[in-house]
Amino acid sequence: MSEEIGEYIWLIPDAYLPPYGDLELPSHESTCILNVNKNPAKIKFTFYFEDQDPIESKEIIIPGERTLHVRLDRSKEILGVELKVDVPYSIKVESDTRVIVQHSRLDTRQANLAYMSSMGYPVR
Repeated sequence: MSEEIGEYIWLIPDAYLPPYGDLELPSHESTCILNVNKNPAKIKFTFYFEDQDPIESKEIIIPGERTLHVRLDRSKEILGVELKVDVPYSIKVESDTRVIVQHSRLDTRQANLAYMSSMGYPVR
């Protein structure tokens, strides 16, 4: 049954790394991937921009029945691509196994923290 949960491709149209803000709790975005299957999932990100060609990440592995929170302010060390702060982009997440994708943003630039979270759009 778990092999039927999720999709292979997910789209996140609204992504943006806000400036860091609070140094103890820095602004960031995170793409959360849940693999409820027994087998590991091979994951690749593609980032799309308004004024430059897309860039693809290196492949990452999420073990079976595990989750991974990919902090995009640490994209260079996790995904092998560097994302610039204050630049809007969109994301495609591809997997060889069905997974679930959620995307969140924490903005700590003001006294009132701003937190946004939404499910990715599953492509069927």
